[in-house]
Amino acid sequence: MIPIRNKKSVFLALFLVISFFSCDDIIEFIQFEPLENAVWENSKNVTFNFSIQDTISPKNLFIHVRNTGEYPFSNMYVITTLTFPDETKVIDTLQYEMADVSGKFLGKGISDIKESKLFYKEQKIFPKAGKYQFQVRQAMRKNGEVQPLQKLNGIQDIGFSIEKVN
Repeated sequence: MIPIRNKKSVFLALFLVISFFSCDDIIEFIQFEPLENAVWENSKNVTFNFSIQDTISPKNLFIHVRNTGEYPFSNMYVITTLTFPDETKVIDTLQYEMADVSGKFLGKGISDIKESKLFYKEQKIFPKAGKYQFQVRQAMRKNGEVQPLQKLNGIQDIGFSIEKVN
């Protein structure tokens, strides 16, 4: 017979293992690319290559941004390009809120680094099986200026993920 204290430990360990594996079941692809010195240069496309086999089930696509306290804006503009296996491209310009009205960053994290998980496409059904490419670049500019910022400070990592829709 297992003592009560050990039963609780076994139950807790089993619960944690099951929770760990069940959370990962929805993630089909996730990858992060670090940016040198937490600076995102305007000319730097961050590229993610992935394969799709399931052309029936909808998926949610996310852009992940890990920013430091050095990030100087409350929002972020990005230009994305999704390239299909037949070389068709879908280009979008997107804006995301990065901070609330008081200037507090909206991402999750207990340190100076905050991670924001930003919707890129909801319930996307990929029409063709094969190899895809997702690219994202920053498109920030100062108010009243036409030229984009050459260097965007405070961005440590950019990520991309694909999740099953429940």
